[in-house]
Amino acid sequence: MRKVSAIVGKGRQALQDLNLLKVLQSEIRHELSANPFQNTESGSLGDFVVDWDSLQSQDVVLRRKLAAGEEVVVSALLGSFTFRREYVFPRDVLMKVCLKKPGLSSMLHFDCEISEKGSDGSDFDIHNAYYLQKSADINPSAYRGPIISHLNPQLQDALKEYLVAKGIGEGLTNFLLHHLHKKEHGQYVNWLKKLDSTVAKGSGRSSQSQEPEENLFGKYPM
Repeated sequence: MRKVSAIVGKGRQALQDLNLLKVLQSEIRHELSANPFQNTESGSLGDFVVDWDSLQSQDVVLRRKLAAGEEVVVSALLGSFTFRREYVFPRDVLMKVCLKKPGLSSMLHFDCEISEKGSDGSDFDIHNAYYLQKSADINPSAYRGPIISHLNPQLQDALKEYLVAKGIGEGLTNFLLHHLHKKEHGQYVNWLKKLDSTVAKGSGRSSQSQEPEENLFGKYPM
């Protein structure tokens, strides 16, 4: 009786594995054929180079050195879902911009958000602007700066124009929107393939996901 129960249990497990494999492989085929961002504006790095872009991480870090020795570092990752059905990109991009002049220990730090402008590309808004001293012990209660939306509109515009002059233009914001969404899509497909391979091994069946992970390196100057 125990043997019969064990056989029945294994049969049920095999059927569950088979059903999951069918759904996983259907989803993989759909995602590979959909390619949702193929017709979107891919943008341009401009004078920035990629400093960090790992297959395992959600973020990307860009770096640019100006002629006077000033350094601009941009880090970005996807934000929460916007649920704007009329737009191609379902999520905005959270972007941090740090600027450091040679010979100074302090730096300027901007918290920004990139959003799609329908068919007209993208734009960014500044939420916070900080003046940071290079110190390991920054008092969390210290005044770091005002809420940007509370500032005089002329000052808000001047701060944005300052960042645009440092290379944070529409070409770069288009690039970050496109690249990070494409990167997340690739990571999702790779996750599906790993899950498919694991379930297939456990069930004794062959996996259809033998392709290597998509390599995001080699496309941009490092």
